[in-house]
Amino acid sequence: MKKIKSICRTIYKGIRLAWKEYHFMIPISMWKRYFTIAVDKFKNGDKNLFYNPYIRSEYQCWIEEQEALDEYKDLPKKPLISVIMPVYNVAASYLRECLNSILEQSYPNYEICIADDHSTNKETIEVLKEYQKLYSNIKIIYREENGHIVKASNTALSLAEGEYIVLIDDDDTIEKDALYEMVKVINENPDVDMIYSDEDKLDPHGKRCEPHFKPDWSPDTLMSMNYICHLVMLKRSIVEDIGGFREGTEGSQDYDLFLRFSEYTNKIYHIPKILYHWRMVEGSTSMAKKFKNYTYTNGKKILEEALLRRGLKGIVKEDKTKSFYITEYLYDKEPIVSIIIPTRDYASTLDTCLASIYKNTSYSNYEIIVLNNNSIEKETFELFEKYKSYKNFRVIDVNTEFNYSNINNIGVQNAKGEFIVLLNNDTEIITANWLECMVGYAMQPHIGAVGAKLYYPDHRVQHAGVILGLGGVASHAYIGATEYDNGIFGRLNVPYNYSAVTAACLMIEKKKYLEIKGLNEELKVAYNDVDFNIRLLKQGYYNLLAPQVELYHYESKSRGLDTTTEKYKRFLQESDYMYSHWKHDIDNDKFYNCNFSKKGCFLLDKKL
Repeated sequence: MKKIKSICRTIYKGIRLAWKEYHFMIPISMWKRYFTIAVDKFKNGDKNLFYNPYIRSEYQCWIEEQEALDEYKDLPKKPLISVIMPVYNVAASYLRECLNSILEQSYPNYEICIADDHSTNKETIEVLKEYQKLYSNIKIIYREENGHIVKASNTALSLAEGEYIVLIDDDDTIEKDALYEMVKVINENPDVDMIYSDEDKLDPHGKRCEPHFKPDWSPDTLMSMNYICHLVMLKRSIVEDIGGFREGTEGSQDYDLFLRFSEYTNKIYHIPKILYHWRMVEGSTSMAKKFKNYTYTNGKKILEEALLRRGLKGIVKEDKTKSFYITEYLYDKEPIVSIIIPTRDYASTLDTCLASIYKNTSYSNYEIIVLNNNSIEKETFELFEKYKSYKNFRVIDVNTEFNYSNINNIGVQNAKGEFIVLLNNDTEIITANWLECMVGYAMQPHIGAVGAKLYYPDHRVQHAGVILGLGGVASHAYIGATEYDNGIFGRLNVPYNYSAVTAACLMIEKKKYLEIKGLNEELKVAYNDVDFNIRLLKQGYYNLLAPQVELYHYESKSRGLDTTTEKYKRFLQESDYMYSHWKHDIDNDKFYNCNFSKKGCFLLDKKL
C-alpha cells in the first residue's frame, strides 16, 4: 500500500508540474531528466532526492557529502588581512576555539586585532594574555572602561594595518580556508572592495545547523535585512573613510557599516561557500531575537537613517515575524500609471480583473488600456461599453495572431503613463495600495522590473519570484506555499531581489521599458518575461519582488492550452531560444545560491 501511495503521489505531482510549468507541453530536452527523477521516486521516494537544509540531521549528511580534498593555487598577491575582534567576558573555551580557527588558517599573511572591552571574567583575560605571548601576530588593547560593542570594535580597528579587514565575533569560528578563499577573490578581482560568504550556526552542542545560503549582491534585500552578516572582508581604507563603526547603532553596528559601505562602492563579491560558523549561545541574536530586542529596534533606525542619507523619502515597517523589515518609498506627487491588459473574450474573467482594480485600488492617477486580441463574443464588447464610462479606460484593437510581446509593446506605445503595469486579464487585486507601493520601487534608478506575490484561487502561492534554471529555463519560487508561510529568511514577507518576476503583474518605468526595446517579439508566448528581466539585469538594473503586494491569478484562461502541434513546436523553439541566448544566466542565477538544487526549490541535492 505504501508503494501504491508513493506511485499515486508521484503521478499527481508530475501532472501538477506538467500543467503549472509547461501547460502539458514539456520540452523534449526535459523528458530524460523528469523520467530519471520519476524512476528514482518510484524506487526510493521523494525523500531520497534532496536534503532539507533546515532539518539538522539532513544538513549534517549534506556537509559530509561535500567534503573534498583542498586544492590550493599560488596567490601572486598576498595582502595583509587584519582580523577585527572585540572581546567581552566570553567563555574561555569559546575564545580558544575562535582564536584557534584563525591561527589555523591556510592563508598565512594576517594579524589578529583584539580590543578587550574591560572584561571582568578572569578566564577571558588569561586566555588573551596567553595567546598574546605565544603569537606575534596577535595585537591586543585592554580598554580601561566598558564602552560596548561599537567603541570596542573601533578600538580593535585602530590596531589594523592590513589592506583589508575581516570581522569576527569572539565566540564564533571560521573555516581553515576562509581567508584563502577571500584573498583568492582579490587576486581574481583586484578592484573588489567587499567580499562576503555563506554561513551557518553552531548549536549548543557544537553541531552545525541553520545554514544561510545567500544570493549575490542584492541592494534591495539589504534594505530588508542584514543578509550579509558573516563572514565579510572590507577594504580598510573605505571603512576608515566612512568613519568606522557608528555609535548609537549597538547590536546593528555591522549592518549600519554595510549600508554605508555600499553607498560608497558596489564592487561587492559573494563566495557561495560556508566559511563562518555563528555560535548559538544564551543571550545571542543567533539564538533568538527576543534576547536582543534593541538590535531589531536599532536595525529599523539605521534603515531610516540610510533613507535620509540617500535623500529618499520612505518608511520602514516591521514584517509580521518582527525579524526583518519592509522598506517602502514615498513621493509627493502620483505619476501616471498605465495598466496594460491583453485579452481575448472571457468577459467574466476580465470583468473580475477590472472591477477589482476600480474597487480596490487606492491610487488615483492611472489609466487602463485593454488590448483586444481577436475577441468575437458579444459579452466581451458589451463589457467594453460598460467600462468606457470611466474616463481612464481605453480599448485598443490588436487583431493579429496572438503574440504576447507584440500586443504589450503596442500597449506601451499608446500609454500615457510614466510607469507601466503589465497585467494579465485573469488577475484580481487584493492589496489596495498596490500601485503606490510598486511605483515607489519602480522609480528608484537602480530597479528594473517590480513584481508581486500572486495566489491561486485557493490562496496558495502561484508566484513569488522567478528562479532561472529551476526545472528547465525558469520556474516560480514557492509554488503551492500557503499564505501563512514566511519563506526562507522572510522571502514571502519582505522585498527581495530576484533575477526575474512574472509579467502577469509587473511594473516598470516606461523609459526603462523602452531602453531595452520592450518585450522580445520573437518570443510570442513563452519566456518573454524571463528574457525581458534578463535584459534588464544586463543593463545593470536589479529586479525586485514586493511580496506585500498581493493578487489572485487564475492562470491564462483566455490563452487556453498549448495542445496543438504548431503551438508545441513554437514552445520548443522559444525554449531553445532562451538556452541559445541566455544559457550562462540560466545555469548561474545570481540571486539563487548555487548550493541549492535546480530540481527542488531551496533544497540541497543528494549525491545519488
